[in-house]
Amino acid sequence: MVLVPLPHRTPFYGLGASARLSMARVLPEGIPRETALVVGLISGSHVINHMYLVLFPPIMAILAAEFEVSLAALGVAMGVQAFVNTAFQLPYGYLADNYDRTLTLGLCLGLGALGTAILALAPTFEWLLVGQAILGIGIAGHHPSHYSLLADATPEAHRGRAFSVHGFAGNLGFAAPPVVIVGVMALPGLGWRHAFGLIAVVGALYGLVACVVLARRVSNDVTRPNVSERTPATADGTSESLVAGWRTRFVSGGREILETPAILALGVLAMVASTAHWGVTSYVVVLLEEGYGVASGTASLTLTAMFVTGAAFILVGGDLADRFTPGPILTGAYLLVTVFVLALASFALGPLAAVVAAVLAGSVGSLGTPAKDKLADVLSARADLGRNFAIVTIGIMVGNTIAPPLFGAIIETAGFEVAFASVGAVALLSALLTAVIVVRYRDGVTVPVGGQPGDD
Repeated sequence: MVLVPLPHRTPFYGLGASARLSMARVLPEGIPRETALVVGLISGSHVINHMYLVLFPPIMAILAAEFEVSLAALGVAMGVQAFVNTAFQLPYGYLADNYDRTLTLGLCLGLGALGTAILALAPTFEWLLVGQAILGIGIAGHHPSHYSLLADATPEAHRGRAFSVHGFAGNLGFAAPPVVIVGVMALPGLGWRHAFGLIAVVGALYGLVACVVLARRVSNDVTRPNVSERTPATADGTSESLVAGWRTRFVSGGREILETPAILALGVLAMVASTAHWGVTSYVVVLLEEGYGVASGTASLTLTAMFVTGAAFILVGGDLADRFTPGPILTGAYLLVTVFVLALASFALGPLAAVVAAVLAGSVGSLGTPAKDKLADVLSARADLGRNFAIVTIGIMVGNTIAPPLFGAIIETAGFEVAFASVGAVALLSALLTAVIVVRYRDGVTVPVGGQPGDD
C-alpha cells in the first residue's frame, strides 16, 4: 500500500463561533489558545483515567497472595471493570452528544476516583470486584467526552496532532502506576493501598479543577453538543424530559448505529487490537519474572518503559496521521506488534533481549493510535462524535474484558508460550482487518475531516 498525503480543506471545520472569533489570539503555528487549553485539560484527564486502567498489572502477584486468589481470578476482576466500562459507553456518548460534555467528564473523573478509593480500602476479593465495577462506570465516560471536546476545539489541520498529544498523555497515565505504586511501597510502613488512595485523591482533585476551568474558560460551542446539525426530528430533543429524550435518542441512535457499518467495522477492529494489547499488558510482568527470570522490580519497570516508549510512538504517529491516510500506518503498526509478541512467545531470547522485545511489543502499536482516532473522526458526522467514539471504545473495552481472563486461563493451562503465541495471532488478525476496512471504505478514508467523498 502507498502512503497518500491527506489534503487539508476547511481547516477550522468543527470549531464553534466563539472559537472562530478568537482566531486573532492564537499560539505559534496557528493553534488557537482555546484549543491548547482544551487539549491540555483533556490530556490530563487521559493520564488519570489510564492510571485507573492499569492499577492491577504491576502488583498481580501481591494481590493474588494477599487475597488468596489465582491470576485467572484477578483477570476476572479486571474483566468486570472492562465489562461495566463497555456497558456505559453509549449512555455516556448520548450524554455528551445531547446534553453537556463537562458534566460527562465530571461524572467520569468523580466515579473513577470513588472506585479507586474502594479498591484501596477493599477488605476482601468481593470488595475488589465492587471497586472495579464502580471504577469501570467512571472510566467509561472519558473517550465519549474527550474526543467530542477535542474535535470541536481543534482545527482540522491540527486534529491528528491533538489526538496524538491526547494519546501521549494516556500512555504516560499507563506508565505512571508502576512507578507510583513501587515508589510508595518503598517508603516505610506504606503499601499498595496507600498508593491507590493517593491516586484516588489526585484524580478527584483534578476532576474538580478540570470541570471548573471548562465551565469558565471554554466556550459553549465546544462544551455543548452539536444538536443544530441534526435533523429537526432529533434536534429539538431539548424540549423533552431527560427520560423521554433518552428513550427517543436510544431508539433512533440504535437505528443509526446499524446504518453506519464503517464505524461498526472500526469497533470490531478496536476489539481485536485491544485484545492483543491487553494480553501483553496484563501478563508481560509475570512473563518476564516467571518465564525469563527477570527480577521483579525490573519487570515492573518494564511496564513503565513500555508505556513511555508508546507515548513517543504516539507523537510520531500523530504527525504521520496528519500527513498520510491512516490505513497503511495502522496495518504496519499491528504487524510490528505481531513480530515482537511472537519473539517473546518463542523463548529464544535472553533476559535482556526479552525486556527490549516486551517494551516494543507493548508500545509499537501506539504508532497507529492517532491514525485510528483520525479514521473514526473522518467517518463521523459532527453531531455524533461522542456516540461513534463510544462505539470504537466499546470495541476497545470488549477486548479489555476478554484478554485478562482468556490469556490468564491459557497461561495456567497451557503455559506462556501458547498464551503469547495466541496474542501474536490476534495482533496479526488486527493487521488483516485493517487492510479489509481500508479497502472496503476506501472513499471514506481518503478525504479530510469534515469533507465527504465528492465534495469540492
